[in-house]
Amino acid sequence: MPSPINRSRRAVVTVCTSGLPRSDHERASQAWVARRLAELAGWDYAGEFDPARPPSLRPYFVPDDTLTSGQAARLGIAGEDDLFGGVVPHAFVASKVITHGLPRDCASVPEGWRPELGDRLRPVVLDGFSVFCPDSAGTAGRELLARGGMIRLKPAQARGGCGQLRVGDPQALDAAVAAQDRLQLQEHGMVLEQDLADATTCSVGQVRIAGLVLSYLGTQEQALDREGLEVYAGSRLHMVAGDYAALEPLATDPLQRQALDCARRYDAAVESVHPGFFASRRNYDVIAGRDAQGRWRCGVLEQSWRLGGASPAEVVALEAFLSPRRPAGALGASCHESHDPTHQPPPAAQVHFHDPLAPRGPVLKYAVLHGNTP
Repeated sequence: MPSPINRSRRAVVTVCTSGLPRSDHERASQAWVARRLAELAGWDYAGEFDPARPPSLRPYFVPDDTLTSGQAARLGIAGEDDLFGGVVPHAFVASKVITHGLPRDCASVPEGWRPELGDRLRPVVLDGFSVFCPDSAGTAGRELLARGGMIRLKPAQARGGCGQLRVGDPQALDAAVAAQDRLQLQEHGMVLEQDLADATTCSVGQVRIAGLVLSYLGTQEQALDREGLEVYAGSRLHMVAGDYAALEPLATDPLQRQALDCARRYDAAVESVHPGFFASRRNYDVIAGRDAQGRWRCGVLEQSWRLGGASPAEVVALEAFLSPRRPAGALGASCHESHDPTHQPPPAAQVHFHDPLAPRGPVLKYAVLHGNTP
């Protein structure tokens, strides 16, 4: 069994703040991560947080979404040691819209928008714009289409690649923009971004809990769901004890080195521009591929400062690094999501959701520890 973290005993609780409809598999994953973190830290697991009946021990929160500073203050969260996730000064900072700047003459800008962030991120992201109204979406989309190739429309609140549209001409762009909910667009925004061919999506991330820091570098997998749509299917990660610098020996090819560099620069830019931001769980999706002119491009797609698809792999690696036989080097860990009702998990899997009769979404979710990696 792992050695408990040598910190004051706490009560691990889940809390739901996103306001979005949540499926059974999302609830199961959140509860599994919270329960396992409690076991590994030697803390208590107290289930879903009830503000009317708070636990007797100081809570450690596992939210379903990135929190705003106001939400964190109401829960008594003062820093990264109080949660598995992140806190931002404004809600939009937690979404993918911060990855890009606004188009020219954008009439709709959220309160707290910092245009200098888009300028700082431009070297480490793809060509794209963030918009908050249909007119700006049309302007931005036409400018991107004029550069050649397909573009993607990505609603700010969509997760796991869901809700995205690919368009390649002005007519398809107009139809896609017209189909957007105007109020949702105004409140949350949307990203328009160049699409790459022959692309690989890397994951760069970090977890900090009670003084232990784990960082990782890996790749994501995609699969078709039961409706034939391409969705997130899992991640394969190489994890080390230490900060991002500890990943440098693992970045053995140009793609990995560039992905790591882009993620680190993105992370540093957000911390510099938004000083109210902090996070104990950080994940950056970094894509690499060819643009319409055949040029190699690499850039951060979006960030995740909340419980995410890779979190079960992070937890099984945390268990290994807390064990008495703590590895000296890197460990491999993976998480998997299957939409095939006949799929059975391998013997070594830690399953956190399995329902072959689930009407939609994955029917099986599990994580596997693979041991030492080169």
